[in-house]
Amino acid sequence: GALVAARRLINWGAKVQIYLSHPPEELNKATSQQYQTLSAMGASFLSVTDLPQRLEGELIIDGLIGYRLMGDPQGIIKAYIEWANRQAAPTLALDTPSGIELTAGIVHNPAIKARATLTLALPKRGLYQEAVQRYRGELYLGDISVPRALYTNPGLEIKVPDLFTESDVLRLP
Repeated sequence: GALVAARRLINWGAKVQIYLSHPPEELNKATSQQYQTLSAMGASFLSVTDLPQRLEGELIIDGLIGYRLMGDPQGIIKAYIEWANRQAAPTLALDTPSGIELTAGIVHNPAIKARATLTLALPKRGLYQEAVQRYRGELYLGDISVPRALYTNPGLEIKVPDLFTESDVLRLP
């Protein structure tokens, strides 16, 4: 998700610096495809270990962990979260702030303290847990074109109104 955001920002003319948490040869298939696309666009990549002491930019986009979280972040991921939380620039978390497990609403140590979170498709219950709210910041919902048929799948029992009739990003309470 963060690489997709980087690609879009570059297309809009923004100056973007991309820090990878893993070497390119260790990226999963979907992330590797985004990496290859950005490489073809001429984007440059650094390792999270190359983070500057103080960020010169205006925004940090957090897309490190998502739903793969298993316990407290460790190693490079832990270092990135701690670095991001020390910066003056605000952090935008994609889907969930890294370090937070949304199924049960558990805040691990460390966790990103986002100024805002852009969650995708539908809001996750864990984003409304009291412990999570101070880490997620303002909450937005982004349309990623989930087919309506998925919401009406038997057994899901989710009644979803037409959310994105006026905008593909909504501010949530």
